Amino acid sequence: MTGTGGEEMGVQAARSRALAVLRVRSRALAVALLPAAAAVILVAGGATGHLTGGVWDVLRWGVSGLALLVLAAAAAVALVVARARPAVTPTVTVDEASAPDLYGMVRDLADRLDVPAPSAIALTPDCDSWLEDRTHPAHGRPPPAPEPDGATLPGGPAPRRGDAAPVLVIGSPFLWWMRVGELRAVLAPVVAGTGPSAHPDIAAARRFIRGLDAAAAVVSAGGRRGPLSRAAHGGLGRVVRLLLRGCRVHAAEMERGVAWAAAERAQAVDYGVRIVAQEQVGLAYAGWDRLLTRVALPAWRMGRWPARLDVGVVAALTELSRRDRLAEGFASRLGERPACDLLEEPGAMDEAVSLLAARLFHGGPSGASPDWSPVGWDDYPEEVVDRTWRTDAARLHRVLDALGVRRAAGHMAPGTGGPTLARVLDHLTTPADEAPPGALPTPDPAAAPGAAPTRAHAAEPAEPVWRAEPPGSAEPAGGDGSVTRTGSPADAAPHRPPAPAYGDHDIHSGHLATHPHITQPDAAHLEADLPGGDSDDPPGHRGTTPAAPAAAPTPATPAAVDEADDDDLAGTTARGAALAAGLSAQLAREEAEASVTGAGAPDAPPAAAAPTTGPAPDPALWDDRALPLLPLQPPRTGREILTAHVTAMVCCAAMDTAGAVPGLDWLDGPSLLFDGVRAADLAPSVLTLVETGDPGPLRTWMTELGIRPEKPVRLV
Repeated sequence: MTGTGGEEMGVQAARSRALAVLRVRSRALAVALLPAAAAVILVAGGATGHLTGGVWDVLRWGVSGLALLVLAAAAAVALVVARARPAVTPTVTVDEASAPDLYGMVRDLADRLDVPAPSAIALTPDCDSWLEDRTHPAHGRPPPAPEPDGATLPGGPAPRRGDAAPVLVIGSPFLWWMRVGELRAVLAPVVAGTGPSAHPDIAAARRFIRGLDAAAAVVSAGGRRGPLSRAAHGGLGRVVRLLLRGCRVHAAEMERGVAWAAAERAQAVDYGVRIVAQEQVGLAYAGWDRLLTRVALPAWRMGRWPARLDVGVVAALTELSRRDRLAEGFASRLGERPACDLLEEPGAMDEAVSLLAARLFHGGPSGASPDWSPVGWDDYPEEVVDRTWRTDAARLHRVLDALGVRRAAGHMAPGTGGPTLARVLDHLTTPADEAPPGALPTPDPAAAPGAAPTRAHAAEPAEPVWRAEPPGSAEPAGGDGSVTRTGSPADAAPHRPPAPAYGDHDIHSGHLATHPHITQPDAAHLEADLPGGDSDDPPGHRGTTPAAPAAAPTPATPAAVDEADDDDLAGTTARGAALAAGLSAQLAREEAEASVTGAGAPDAPPAAAAPTTGPAPDPALWDDRALPLLPLQPPRTGREILTAHVTAMVCCAAMDTAGAVPGLDWLDGPSLLFDGVRAADLAPSVLTLVETGDPGPLRTWMTELGIRPEKPVRLV
């Protein structure tokens, strides 16, 4: 059924499910009042002389005491549910003065759909759009509802918080990549959701669900002391989870009904354009994911954050369309007005969203500082790519020093060694008579500064800590007031972690401990991350997984590495395993020091703090105790770390001896350029050296390009 009939069916289905949720609340209240009602009957019977005698007196006192306990427990549960802060998405609020055209477009869209206009507009660094209820007192002052005539009577009553419409959250990549008509068509079903959201029964059911979810997060947050406190929180948690399980199915069906009604209402507005715009949603997601993981993440690790991520996603998508031979199809739409023109200062808004993305996906500080400063795209190759390679190369040689590897290469005279690529190649080359990994003699790593942990410490690796979502950050389906999402389920599923089912709130425990090597990517994945990897293939959607832990040490000796059955270094040589273990331990120490000092990275370059102006992320929505909220990648395996460091050393030698320069590829990140052309075939050669100890392909590649491995290179 379509049209008005389908919309009415969706609203009726959502309202019936909302009433079912409210009946769960009513039953819980009835159960809490049942002992009190029995006590009232017994007291009234004694007062009237009907229920007298010793047995009735004992029963009367016992039931009255039970009633008081149950009422006290119910009041405690109600107080926690009412005071718990529901989770909201950190965003950058867009004031109407800074985007009058955008507000005008949204209000005109709401008028055409005959629904209330959103109370405010906010941007998020995500390829999605939704409605979010922020009427809880902890979320700040509610925005005033606009009067029909545009004027507010002096001395009139202030708008109630519960009457405020939800906030429209828009993914910032949409504003920069989409045209105005496309953005309007994509937002139509989202804005249409404000109509069902204003229904009293649906709004009450959503408030009840959000309160229960926030209370479950409070209970699971930990930090309780004493047996009495633990017992009280345990009982509260059982009650809250019981109620959530009772509401689970009804709440999910209610949100489906709301989305159904909103989609039916929006069919009359720009329906044909919406079909074309949905293709741009998936494309924007692909480019945004590629830009974050390949371009932004290396800069964040260096303590620099690209200040124009949304401009970068346009460049990345343009490059993607060129490589996929789609440029002709996109040429016509690029001539239309971009949606970012609806903002008065798109540059300042892009900078604020870029800083928010760095905090959400990497956990950076809240503002610029000498160790955490913005970087422009023109300075990215020199400030990020070059320094990253030289920092990794310096770390590689420090670990070689700790392992006792001689400075001079085998074919050089003693005393003439230095930070050369030949030293690395000679060490990783597998001799014909090399002993098994467990028998490889390794000097005491503690003998040199910055050395890897000793065998005794390697047997007791520090517990890796993953940042879980903060308490209350995982809302149940539809609990945030959202009605519909702009992306398809296939696009949205890998990017946003799924919300837990009602009643399953153990993920709020703060930290999760697990093995540091959770994945072992194949050679194709490793090649894609190297400067010489093949970049002609279109990027695929990549799932978000927990970020690298603050300290994830790897065993520092080949024997300790070989003891682990599931170790990712099983396919490397003995020398490679020892070197990878030392690099992993060194990185773990540096990341731990950076997390303690709060710096962006341990080897970040000294840069003047550039104060940011303009809009900033909403401080009331932040919980800095659990950052990053949406980490991009899992901890790198030992083989990945070793491969990246060897590649960095090769690139440094190419820059210092063959005239190569660092570059930026919008889809693949850091790249090595020879005469303006990206170097190819580097990744397979490095992998051959790391995995088999055969330097032949890499030496052939360097000879063809004139790279001299025996020459010292400049390190950080």
